[in-house]
Amino acid sequence: MVEAAFQIPLIGQSLPEMELTMYHEDKEKIIKLSSYRGQWLILFFYPADFTFICPTELEEMAVNYPEFQKLNAEVLSVSTDTVFVHKAWHDNSPAIKKINFPMVADPTGELCKSLGVYIPREGLALRGTFIIDPDGIIKAMEAHDNSIGRSASELLRKLQAAQYVREHGGEVCPASWRPGGATLKPGMDLVGKL
Repeated sequence: MVEAAFQIPLIGQSLPEMELTMYHEDKEKIIKLSSYRGQWLILFFYPADFTFICPTELEEMAVNYPEFQKLNAEVLSVSTDTVFVHKAWHDNSPAIKKINFPMVADPTGELCKSLGVYIPREGLALRGTFIIDPDGIIKAMEAHDNSIGRSASELLRKLQAAQYVREHGGEVCPASWRPGGATLKPGMDLVGKL
């Protein structure tokens, strides 16, 4: 049984401010989470570098990264590995070489703990995903057992729905909504066609 340090944030809560180290564009860089204000942010937690499911997820995110960028979204993958391990993995894995988004190092688990995806007994993160709006507010989150991989295309759909709702006050997106699909206004009929 996996025991995570669950301090589950509520949807609508601000992303905590912290400074982190990342591996990006063949360099070690320092970032502040607040520097992503003004754009959408995807935090994509995974357990560890040099594992089995993680490269399949990260490669799929790399393939879809241009679509996230078109939607003014930055993707940050996050694990409890160090920047040096990220670099070694990037240098040695054909799947990980495809990554153009920043790979954040959280070796102390500070960010993982603050978002409730840290597994204390293992020192690893759950497969947690967070969508943060341009104001730094958490709009969507999910966590998976580490044996279950995620879908980049479903994450992209959720981002599109979050953006639509933000831009169209009073409308909400029904199950499996895709851009161009019908939306709902609470207390009213469908807006558009299914």
